[in-house]
Amino acid sequence: MMQEVNQKPPRAVVVAVQLPSVSDIEFDASLTELRQLAKTLGFEVVATFTQKRPKFDPTAYLGLGKRQELHDFVQDGADLILVDHEISPSQAHNLEKEAGCEVMDRTMVILEIFHRHASSRAARAQVEIARLGYMGPRMREAAKQAGPKDRARSGTGGRSGGESHGELDRRKIRDRIAELQKELDAMHLERKTQRARRQERQGLARVALVGYTNAGKSTLMRALTGNEALVADKLFATLDTTVRALHPESVPLVLVSDTVGFIKNLPHGLVASFKSTLDEALEASLLAHVVDASDPGYERQLLVTEEVLDEIGAKAVPRLLVFNKIDRGGDEAALREKYPGCIVMSARREGDSAMLREAIRAFFQRRLVEAELFLPWSAQKLRGEIFATCEVLEERADGEGAFLRVRGEPEAVRRLREQFGQATLKR
Repeated sequence: MMQEVNQKPPRAVVVAVQLPSVSDIEFDASLTELRQLAKTLGFEVVATFTQKRPKFDPTAYLGLGKRQELHDFVQDGADLILVDHEISPSQAHNLEKEAGCEVMDRTMVILEIFHRHASSRAARAQVEIARLGYMGPRMREAAKQAGPKDRARSGTGGRSGGESHGELDRRKIRDRIAELQKELDAMHLERKTQRARRQERQGLARVALVGYTNAGKSTLMRALTGNEALVADKLFATLDTTVRALHPESVPLVLVSDTVGFIKNLPHGLVASFKSTLDEALEASLLAHVVDASDPGYERQLLVTEEVLDEIGAKAVPRLLVFNKIDRGGDEAALREKYPGCIVMSARREGDSAMLREAIRAFFQRRLVEAELFLPWSAQKLRGEIFATCEVLEERADGEGAFLRVRGEPEAVRRLREQFGQATLKR
């Protein structure tokens, strides 16, 4: 059934328990983040209920008194409850029953965003794996609530004797996950082979933009490459990796890739299912770690990103620390003092983007070598290959042909030397 054009957005209530180990700043930042996630889904947050407790209530997350307050508010007009933690299936079931409306925990909210925004075949498969893995325990809870009536008397409808409807559904989930994982493995192998061929043929340099979601990576991608990229003030506005050439092009040709953003308490299942998307970080020779300089909790952004990068095995990849959105706030002098060598900028200022572009080029040009090549007049049709793979620094000619002093990747220069001779001049 199609929604009416002027239909109001679903009204959501955010609820959260602050444990003794969580500071007020961390707690408020997490709540703000959940509200942004709700905005991404098109929800309108109409209220926030918080409670300080030594631990989560094992029955329904919130304490009994707070659950009653929530129930009374929901009856006056709310469509769903968003919980700022991952809660157990039984807690979700009980809270939903007492409050009288749908409950989505933090993990479910993120999964729904991923489900809506995934567009490539690989991303869709990864999302489905994560969703199925999340559904499994909740189906067991639903079966437990259904009681003995769910138990089949005999093997019918594809069930073995004594297999309940819940058990059948869980078996189907396991089989589907295995099928999707097999497809992902095949796609991963295909992408790996294609990347290896491209790198062997072109000697490409790769830089991956990594960082917290909504840190401005898409805006930065557009500024660095001159290509349009989706820019939205929403968390996880983009999921699929975008790869573009650094513009203007240089030697070596640098490819810039955007990656899915990190987030506090990103469920481990999602990290695992999106590992092939994050593989862009592993394939890269340089990581541009983008941080929102205007966010008072930027240090938490740094920590979360570093933790996830370590988890996917990218700890050893060199990185360039980029503090973005300085035009919106932040202490530039303090950042430069605390993080020597960092870049403080705004992706919306052309001069700042040019500064980052040159820093990226400088990183990749450190490994270039120079050589002098001799190209006879009879072989001038090969000039295009030289200009395509190297930067020509100087050219002079005599009666026999042209001498070109070039700078390029060691492998590219080696291949040209084999064709045209001459020794390497310097590194």
